[in-house]
Amino acid sequence: MPILELKHLRKYFATQKAVDDISLSIEKGQIFGLLGPNGAGKTTLIRMITGIFYPDEGEIIFDGKKFDPVKDIGKIGYMPEERGLYKKMKIGEQTLYLAQLKGLSKAEATKKIKEWFIKFDMHTWWGKKVEDLSKGMSQKLQFVTTVLHEPKLVILDEPFSGLDPVNTNLIKDEIYNLAQKGATIIFSTHRMEQVEEICDHIALVNKGQKILDGTVKQVKQDFKENLFKVSFADPVPAEHLAIHLFQVIQKKEKEVVIKLDPGFTNNDILQYFMNKGLRIESFNEILPSLNDIFIRLVEGTPTARQFQEINA
Repeated sequence: MPILELKHLRKYFATQKAVDDISLSIEKGQIFGLLGPNGAGKTTLIRMITGIFYPDEGEIIFDGKKFDPVKDIGKIGYMPEERGLYKKMKIGEQTLYLAQLKGLSKAEATKKIKEWFIKFDMHTWWGKKVEDLSKGMSQKLQFVTTVLHEPKLVILDEPFSGLDPVNTNLIKDEIYNLAQKGATIIFSTHRMEQVEEICDHIALVNKGQKILDGTVKQVKQDFKENLFKVSFADPVPAEHLAIHLFQVIQKKEKEVVIKLDPGFTNNDILQYFMNKGLRIESFNEILPSLNDIFIRLVEGTPTARQFQEINA
């Protein structure tokens, strides 16, 4: 059973269609990537899922029944892109306060906070104030406050912003751990390379509409262009590359990138090179990145140019 179903959601602000007829189904234990450029409608969609906004049209089904913001919000952990921590409040007191708001007793919350603070090397932070933390340190704290109550659904909006590589990997490991324990993760970002690494399933949105929805593996397969990189033990004579099986896209002394002609398979290529007596060291299909796929879908638009700059 899906943990979350969105059915034809719409949300308007004056004449702007922030979310325009989006439907999604997210399975339990899935790491789901919600992708799109700034202004695509991702944050508005998340705010409807968390009950901050009410949809103008459509329905949200959470854990098998109609979403009730009052009853269900305690089962959700939301880490917004705009940080929501109290800058003047001491970190330990603030984390304890937020945990109790999510239904944990003081004793239970204190125990869990200490465990997370030790795990994230935050055990000396208890008496500090949020305003004393760097952006990356605040990000770690925000993550802890989001997952402390062990929610069924965790929504992370740009969770790696401001983090160094070590702490980025720390958060990634915890995302995997949460999913393995049965939590569902919605990971919202415009950084495509991060999503390719950790997500099972993705949805791409642009200008309030869903333009793509599927597993990362299947999406890449759907948009592949029959490109292959072949490396050889010795230089390749040019005459061996003039053949109707493929087009040469790029050539180095011992390596070529080729595009297979229609009607032929990768086995045909391998057989051809072996018949020529060429020793193949590696043979790999080149699949498009999610960034390449998105650019192709919105090619020629201002959105495409924005994405090329962000993900360059």
